[in-house]
Amino acid sequence: MSADHTYDSSTPITQWLLETESLEDFLQTLADAALELSHVEGTGVTLERDGRPLTVVSAGPPAPKLDEKQYGQDDGPCLRALRTGEEIVIDDMLREDRWGDYPVYAAACGIRSSLSLPIAARTRTAGALNLYAGPPHAFRDIGLDALRSLAAQATGGIALAQRLSDTREFADQMRTAMQSRSVIDQALGVVMGRRRCTAEEAFGILRTASQHRNLKLRDLCTELITDLTGRPPTAPDMGPRP
Repeated sequence: MSADHTYDSSTPITQWLLETESLEDFLQTLADAALELSHVEGTGVTLERDGRPLTVVSAGPPAPKLDEKQYGQDDGPCLRALRTGEEIVIDDMLREDRWGDYPVYAAACGIRSSLSLPIAARTRTAGALNLYAGPPHAFRDIGLDALRSLAAQATGGIALAQRLSDTREFADQMRTAMQSRSVIDQALGVVMGRRRCTAEEAFGILRTASQHRNLKLRDLCTELITDLTGRPPTAPDMGPRP
């Protein structure tokens, strides 16, 4: 499925999966669709495996850094949703007294409200679809049924992927997703330095370039880093924790 695929809720999940090359591509399509439906600043999909949460895909700049803040303190709306199976809505970060200093951090990043929808709750690969919005109370006027449908699609997709793949293959896809995220982050830093722009502006520049050249975003970012340094970008070690 191409990056410019338009989400259609009537498409059967089996067809949607068959049109994508990997679990990562399937979840990226889901994150893009959530962004398109909600018009928020950013979306992302977190999966937790063996107690380790990862932002496997995202659309828009805010999701990775806000997710990482929650991972660092091992708590937050994203983690609460995937661990309990409950929808977690934050109407206004500046009025939120849960999750330590995370709400203040989110507000400082320009995000005042968020929504986390559980994916595959209480399974060995539980997750959450996370949406981050700039204004407070953003989700009062957004129809949630379509977003809930996306989360349900993700649940079915993960279950099917796990049935079709053995543990090693599934772990490899998770590793590939995180390596792609690292390459995109490196490219964002390059564009921000060259253009003296924000992360959001840099992300928009890269996405536009990938669409114009009909290249996947991660391939474009790999090319950018390789041209700049003379060698392919390095990726973090995604091996098991000691």
